[in-house]
Parts: sequence; structure tokens; C-alpha cells
Amino acid sequence: MNDHIPSGGSGEEHEHGALGDAEYAAFMELAAEEGFDVEDVEGALEEAGHGPLPVLAVVGRPNVGKSTLVNRIIGRREAVVEDKPGVTRDRVTYEAEWAGRRFKVVDTGGWEQDVLGIDASVAAQAEYAIEAADAVVFVVDAKVGATDTDEAVVRLLRKAGKPVVLCANKVDGPSGEADASYLWSLGLGEPHPVSALHGRGTGDMLDKVLEALPEAPRENFGGTGLGGPRRIALIGRPNVGKSSLLNKVAGEERVVVNELAGTTRDPVDELIELGGVTWKFVDTAGIRKRVHLQQGADYYASLRTAAAVEKAEVAVILLDASENISVQDQRIVTMAVEAGRAVVLAFNKWDTLDEERRYYLEREIETELGQVAWAPRVNVSARTGRHMEKLVPAIETALAGWETRVPTGRLNAFLGELVAAHPHPVRGGKQPRILFGTQAGTKPPRFVLFASGFIEAGYRRFIERRLREEFSFEGTPIHISVRVREKRGAKKK
Repeated sequence: MNDHIPSGGSGEEHEHGALGDAEYAAFMELAAEEGFDVEDVEGALEEAGHGPLPVLAVVGRPNVGKSTLVNRIIGRREAVVEDKPGVTRDRVTYEAEWAGRRFKVVDTGGWEQDVLGIDASVAAQAEYAIEAADAVVFVVDAKVGATDTDEAVVRLLRKAGKPVVLCANKVDGPSGEADASYLWSLGLGEPHPVSALHGRGTGDMLDKVLEALPEAPRENFGGTGLGGPRRIALIGRPNVGKSSLLNKVAGEERVVVNELAGTTRDPVDELIELGGVTWKFVDTAGIRKRVHLQQGADYYASLRTAAAVEKAEVAVILLDASENISVQDQRIVTMAVEAGRAVVLAFNKWDTLDEERRYYLEREIETELGQVAWAPRVNVSARTGRHMEKLVPAIETALAGWETRVPTGRLNAFLGELVAAHPHPVRGGKQPRILFGTQAGTKPPRFVLFASGFIEAGYRRFIERRLREEFSFEGTPIHISVRVREKRGAKKK
């Protein structure tokens, strides 16, 4: 396998993303020699080589068809359509594609909190989702028309200043388009008549969405990205000590630590100097449970966490070491990993643990958090400040792994040795092989491997494990996609 020249770390942007021109040319020559279609290879590299995907938030009051529209956009029934308080939602963010462009969708569902009133409930959801979004689809029921709640959301959208596409839903035929035209009165521009249930008009609406969304940035290896201080999301379930930790890190009372604040408030991103470096802590401490607000509280927390993670580069996940690792803890970890952020695990209240609890906690970490065994871990006390000095080195380690890139030549030498020593198992009389690969992007590291046949999930996990052993990648998820070589002449048929 050829030894390619690595793209420089100077920050210059290459036409081919993470691959320098010479490296790209050598790689494409190798792909042609192995019988791969040039267009397929270019498509695989382009798909894997993007920066963070733009985010679209879908907002609106309950029962206007938001979740149905989200399912229509992502092309599968995944968002929960029945909006009952108490319905568990593991995810609020999904990946979608339209007209060859990929983006993320944040679904805000239709939670209605009687104790707050519907206006406050809708405003809370819209606020959290808009925080993360690059653009917004505002869904209104064309049959009902604009309500006072809709007007309240419009005021939020104007304040946020994000691009808005107005979706007039439940327009099932030409007769309903007259109802949609009345929504010009909202002052958000043209209402797009849509039937999320039947798909009518969704294509035209998504064309407008693509106009509103920024392009996914090309991978710029070695560059400064968005610039300014590195952005850290301090996330975790309610009452694990996020506010206390942020105050301890800042050395002053930046965040109010109590249970009495309201459900909505303006988020504040804190600039804090640590280890001689200024960091931006993306605030997630704004979820406050009132005594009567048990229903849907986890859902609000998920929205808030999703918004913070999308704005951050590193997710510092705070867990309460004195309690068992919960399902909600695991969901938050999964959210950070799926978002492709660098990850640090911080176990709070370490000073309260006895030897027995420490023993059982180690066993829990092995079984419940095995998916992030690669994440740096710090054991801290937000109350006493114990081990706070270890937080910055852990964050720096995770960022370094997140930005690491392996030159194509070195990667292929490694893959060649790996495949020779540990070939893929024979299945159905065939033994697929990894032929070659490249790292198409960073933040997080994204690899594209090209193979002679289908590669099983277990073998992909084996490759990931060996990649980590060889090249570290501490503190970062790794994305591996595999492209299979088509049989020669298959395209001509």
C-alpha cells in the first residue's frame, strides 16, 4: 500500500477536506487500481468529510403535527407521534437528508404542562430547541389558524433572529390552501401548505429549509473551526451538581443553586479561565423541577442537553458517584456520543464514597458505561473542590483525540498488517477483506474503509478497538463507514 503524504496541520483548507491534494490523488489512484468506481469513492469521502451538520428545530404548539412532520423529514417512523405526558423519549435529535444534503432535526414534540399553562410549556420547548438551531420550521395548524400560543412562539422566534420556514400543516388538498394563506398575518413570510401525514407539499417546504440552513462546513483539518474559546457543555441529569461544579470551577457564584427557579430562563454561556486558558462553558444548568412538574421533566432536560451539546466541542458528563448509574445517565452519554462530541466523564461527590461504594461503582462503570471506556475520567467534588485541577488536562486530552488525523499511508500500512494477522471470518464460503481506507475527517475522527464484501458489525468493532490501541483517540467517538466494491460490470446491466 502506498505511503502517502499527510495533509499539513497548518490550517489551510484543501479542496478535498482533510486530504491534501497529493494525498487525495494517490488515494484515488489506489481506489481505481482496486476496481472501485471513482464517483462512488468521491461520494463516500464527501459524505464522511463534512464538519458538524447544521441543525433544524421543529417547533409549534401541541397537536399541530410536529412529530409526524419529523418522521416525514427523516423518512422513518421514529419520533413519538402520540404526545402524552409520561411517554418516554430516548432521543430528540435525528439525522436527515434532502436533495443530497444532510442535517440534524430537533423534535420538540407536544408536551402540555397544565400546571404551567400551555403557553409557558410551548415557549419552554421552543426556547431550548432554538438555542441549538441554525434554522427553524414553525408548524401551525392551518385548519385552526393562528392562536395566541402561536403568536407567543412568533415573538420568541423574532427575538432569536434565526431563519424561519413557516409550515401550514394539515392542508390535505387544494381547498385547504386558502386556510394556509391566512397565516401570512403572522409576519414570518410565506406559509408553505403541507400535509405531514400524507407527504403533500413537504418537498417544496424542504427546498426552502435547505435555503435557510447553512451548508455543512467542509472539514478543515488543523484550522481553528469557529474560533474563540473552546466550547464545553457541562451536562448531566438534574441534581448531580452541575451548577455547583460550574461555580467551583469559576471560583465564584455564577449560577444560582436551588430548586425554586422557573422552567424557562435565558441561558448564559460562562467564560472561565482555567490553567491559563479561557474556556466557554455552555450552560445547561437551567432545568429546574418544581414539585408539581414531574411529568415530562426528563423530556425538557433532554431538549436542553441536546441544545447545549450541539453548541459545544466537548461534553463533560457529570455523574453522581454516590448513586447508581441510571438509565438517564446512559441516555445523556449516548446523546453526546451520537452528536460526535469529545467526552469527559466527571464523577461528582467522590469525597462521600466509602471503600464498598467505590468497589461497586467500578463494576457499574465497566458494565453500564462500557461504550465510552475510551473517555478520560476524573473523580471530583464540587463541594470541596477536590481534583478540580484534573479537569482541564482531561478536556485537553479529549480535544486532542477529537482532532487527531492519521495519514492515509500510515493507516493503510496498519490495515494491511491487521487484515493479514486477523482476517475477517469466512461467511457463506466467502471471506470479505478490508482493501484500503482513509480518514476523511476529524472532530470526531471519521474513517471510510473500502472492502471486497460485507463487513460484520463485530469485525468493525474489532477494527475500532485496534485503531484506538494504535493511534490513541482518547476521549473521542470514532465513526467508521464501509463501502463494498461492486461486482465488475454490475453497473452496466
